[in-house]
Amino acid sequence: MSRYAHARKAAVVMAASTALLVTGIPVIAQAATPDAPAAVAAQQTTRAALIASANQQTASLAQALGLSSQEKLVTKDVVQDANGGRHLRYERTYAGLPVLGGDLIVHQDANGATKSVTKASEATLAGVDTTPAQAAPKAQAAALAVEAGSVDTAPRLVVWAADGTPKLAWETVIAGRESDGTPSKLHVVTDAKTGDVLSKADGIKRGTGTGVFVGTVPLTTTQSGSTYSLKDATRGGQNTTDMKNGTSGNGTLFTKSSDTWGNGQASNRESAAVDAQFGAAATWDFYKNTFGRNGIRNDGVGAMSRVHYDTGYVNAFWDDSCFCMTYGDGSGDTHPLTELDVAGHEMSHGVTSATANLNYSGESGGLNEATSDIFGNMVEFYANLPKDVPDYLVGELIDINGNGTPLRYMDKPSKDGTSADSWYSGVGNLDVHYSSGVANHFFYLLAEGSGAKVINGVSYNSPTVNNITVTGIGRDKAQQVWYKALTAYMTSTTNYAAARTATLNAATDLYGANSAEYNAVATAWAAVNVGSLPNPGGVTVTSPGNQSTAVGTAVNLAIKASGGTAPLSYSATGLPAGLVINASTGAITGTPTTAGTSNVTVTVKDSAGKSGTASFTWTVTSGGGGGCTPAQLLGNPGFETGSASPWTASSGVVDNSSGQAAHGGSWKAWMNGYGSAHTDSLSQT
Repeated sequence: MSRYAHARKAAVVMAASTALLVTGIPVIAQAATPDAPAAVAAQQTTRAALIASANQQTASLAQALGLSSQEKLVTKDVVQDANGGRHLRYERTYAGLPVLGGDLIVHQDANGATKSVTKASEATLAGVDTTPAQAAPKAQAAALAVEAGSVDTAPRLVVWAADGTPKLAWETVIAGRESDGTPSKLHVVTDAKTGDVLSKADGIKRGTGTGVFVGTVPLTTTQSGSTYSLKDATRGGQNTTDMKNGTSGNGTLFTKSSDTWGNGQASNRESAAVDAQFGAAATWDFYKNTFGRNGIRNDGVGAMSRVHYDTGYVNAFWDDSCFCMTYGDGSGDTHPLTELDVAGHEMSHGVTSATANLNYSGESGGLNEATSDIFGNMVEFYANLPKDVPDYLVGELIDINGNGTPLRYMDKPSKDGTSADSWYSGVGNLDVHYSSGVANHFFYLLAEGSGAKVINGVSYNSPTVNNITVTGIGRDKAQQVWYKALTAYMTSTTNYAAARTATLNAATDLYGANSAEYNAVATAWAAVNVGSLPNPGGVTVTSPGNQSTAVGTAVNLAIKASGGTAPLSYSATGLPAGLVINASTGAITGTPTTAGTSNVTVTVKDSAGKSGTASFTWTVTSGGGGGCTPAQLLGNPGFETGSASPWTASSGVVDNSSGQAAHGGSWKAWMNGYGSAHTDSLSQT
């Protein structure tokens, strides 16, 4: 759950409630029926084939995207639609260096043709100097000045492209502790030329809460001989260990001679372990049965849960480096934070890391935190425990405020006193747990709609910008839209405007461009001041985003439109030479012939004469040039300065002798050709 004292700097989490096992009640062997091993293996085989296909396309796609010869694509993930369309997610390197903010998604149709590309940054990387002016020790010292601690990972050279002009940088990871005892792994990025700090973000995602909530829950355990252990072989080997109030290592696996665990009291160390084991299983099952996702990384590997961390530790956190969830025992070591919503929220940080990897700052940080709030609450609805009735209140059972109020409210985020109900220009400057209110509010409106209502005994009254009325599409559809947007369209730098586009694209993929669900997404965003209402009775055109293509590379870009009275007709102005738009389908095809940047406007009209437009830029690069402007890069190219500089040459190579005429002018470089064995050299960098 979220950090409530605001001392932390990184991804944080949510809490609500978990159920503990009542004394004497044996644990049921399954929390839900998992897929048979054969089915899981088949799914992983399919994913492996998709990844292999994406790997095979890295070189051709890099060329088609106009990337420079120094840029390489590295496959991170592939999402396949029901209709066979694919979304290929890539990280990028430049001259062998990782590019932070260089991630992109290539969207292809079922035939493998590229429809569009979503980039975390549109900046051109060509020309980035890869020789650091600041040495690694200075970068390390600068990082340690930002965060007191020890060096966890020594400085590594990267290209920083998450904002502004790409530049060479050092990334250093500093290990330390926050004021409440939470471990910190702060990634500090410093300019390799000036030493300025460009970014800092913690790799630890965590939350805060108190409370033990008693309930009878089923678990899957492992039996070996006469010994049972809290290890779930049906869910990737997920297991729960006892940290015994320590802060290092992975703890000791819970084992015993019977398969009845805990008694619902915090004094029994097994009670917290029961909550943690069930929370991990419920989260696994939610993602598996709702989205077909096989574990947090979608690789079939289960996470570890560590309970009884530290002494008096009032927090919980997710750590990618150990792929583990860690829970403290709370105030006085009597209130473990092993609640169901904590597991769902924290582990969803792992899902975000494995997919969009939203930067934990600015608006993208709010989206990161909101994603965990959204899916944490959806895990609660999925589990539907009688001791933790599902709702849209975050941390409603832990009484973190001491007055019985929840930590956060999704129907009206500002009720916590700080969170934003709707977007405004400075919302990205808020702490990410408060800027997350915009997306939390959007999701509630999309699922349930605006106005007063009672759900599972809880009263809600969700206001909107300009009193816009929103009709919800239900939780099931709303969570599908958000998950699709996260995994197929969001990148590390996605902000609220881009999240709107991502969710509209997701709704189009799932339910159709002219669907009620699509219009509900647009309406819910407008209700939180992101974008405008869908065109009533008219045509809405979805911008495909700015495009970049190389000369001579075939194009097939589908323009999407919704609303209006069929049939729709498409036209465009400003298309690069060689490209045309199909008036009936909206597909832009052809092969660009001339380098340059064009301002394109697509207009879609319906049979009633109503229309909509979308505008974007289209950059056509010169082929393998990566978008460079043609220029003479050699110094003294004709040798007419009368000296070799800046060439490095063997003695006598550059001269103006009359024995052999120059190709042009008076001077030349003459290498070998003396009628005998000889070695000459000539070079410049």
